[in-house]
Amino acid sequence: MPRLFWKVSRSLTERTLPTGQFPLRLAMALPMTVQPVPIAVAAFYRFHRLMDLPGLRSALQELCEAKGVRGILLLAPEGFNGTLAGEPQALDAVLAGIRAHTGAAAFEVKFSSTAKPPFRRLKVRIKKEIVTIGVPSVDPVAVVGTYVEPQDWNALIADPDMLLIDTRNAYEVAIGTFDGALNPETRSFGEFPAYVRNTLDPARHRKVAMFCTGGIRCEKASSFMLAQGFEQVFHLKGGILNYLETVPETESRWSGGCFVFDERVAVGHGLEVQPVRFCLSCNTPLDATALASSGYEDGVSCPACVARLTDQQKASARERQRQVELAAKRGGRHLGPRG
Repeated sequence: MPRLFWKVSRSLTERTLPTGQFPLRLAMALPMTVQPVPIAVAAFYRFHRLMDLPGLRSALQELCEAKGVRGILLLAPEGFNGTLAGEPQALDAVLAGIRAHTGAAAFEVKFSSTAKPPFRRLKVRIKKEIVTIGVPSVDPVAVVGTYVEPQDWNALIADPDMLLIDTRNAYEVAIGTFDGALNPETRSFGEFPAYVRNTLDPARHRKVAMFCTGGIRCEKASSFMLAQGFEQVFHLKGGILNYLETVPETESRWSGGCFVFDERVAVGHGLEVQPVRFCLSCNTPLDATALASSGYEDGVSCPACVARLTDQQKASARERQRQVELAAKRGGRHLGPRG
């Protein structure tokens, strides 16, 4: 129900009345709907040497909480990676604080907006890597592939000698990808090095172009591939999100939606939210066939995971779903387990 404010007739309010008295008649008031402030969403990362991670975590956690900003912020010796959401001014203040506390004065931020908060809580975590590839020698601060601006991407991948690779996980690729891209069928980014070693050959694949959601995985993937002897490695600057925001849909080589790691699930051209559902147990996108399958149970399982889930896992998921439904009936939201 929108909040209502009532206009009082100016002629009545301007009359001189004895102190403590109010007009007995008010002009007919017109309801004014207060438009909700859109929630700003910022996706960003930076490979940048960080020190005193516990102190940095404490300072940034306190700042985000004070500004009412929620989301995920990962800190590691190699840099930071986050997606945060809040009111625009609050989010700007937090980003300014991250620049000040980390010493990384410049890093690209991809902004979007949504009507509903995409995160239920704030998580500021310390990790070994801000995106896990599992190869300690990989160092994007030292060397990365060649950045390609979104407006130049179509011409690059039109080269018949260019090998185009989607570095994301299989469940992300299932929602959408670039035409003609290879799908490594990885379940996590940590499997990408094995895919390269077992499938690709620097002698045959001399020109490689790769892409990911916002660019961070490609920085590590390109650094790894250059170390493996691949001569020319290109990656989409700012990732798919930058491309979808920059390149007109009429000129786009992208098909489908781009999976994002919040409650929007997927976005398309112009970063508009796409109507996609996914399994809460395994993150597999769900089409009409999956939703009609006997293996699908709302909030519990889908055909991709029903056989491997234990009875205990299914029972836990059913209880979670029951709490979600109860919270919805009360008009609230179930936050789920804390982690």
